[in-house]
Amino acid sequence: MIAADEYEKAKEGDRKAIEKLCLATWESLYRFIYYKVQNREEAEDITQETYVKTLNSLQRNKAPRENFLGFLKTVSLNVIRDRWRQKKRGGILVNFQEIMPEETAGRDQQDDLAQRLMLESALAGLSREQQTILDLRIIKGYSVAETAKLVGKTEGAVRIGQYRALQTLAKILDEQDLKDRCY
Repeated sequence: MIAADEYEKAKEGDRKAIEKLCLATWESLYRFIYYKVQNREEAEDITQETYVKTLNSLQRNKAPRENFLGFLKTVSLNVIRDRWRQKKRGGILVNFQEIMPEETAGRDQQDDLAQRLMLESALAGLSREQQTILDLRIIKGYSVAETAKLVGKTEGAVRIGQYRALQTLAKILDEQDLKDRCY
């Protein structure tokens, strides 16, 4: 339990009171977060972000003095969920040069050009709408909501359009690959 006078001083922005508040709860909060994410650096970042958000809430009179640690843990769970959602949406950036250096290092520019032309040819096989959706979503990195607004469709229509465009693109590329193998 946090002392009432320290809590009130922290609400008013007293640095020493804020420091005492953080010191009193830091270890428990960090352990809770570490248990959830199992990564030291990420746990430290989330702990810090949790305190920043909580101190903002504290100054707006939205953080309870009773069960302050419980409030901190709730805020940390929200931060963790937000990060997971961002990672899920953002995908994974893969550097193929690091994964297969011997295979990619030896490729010459003609192979790269041939692959680029094959991809451009496959993209040309998509409808204009599918090309636009893939351009906005994958190349430019717009969210589903932003893409929907730009193309004048619902978010569901954008998701379905992206799915179908990727399915069609994969099919075209598979057919091109099959043709290349046969000749």
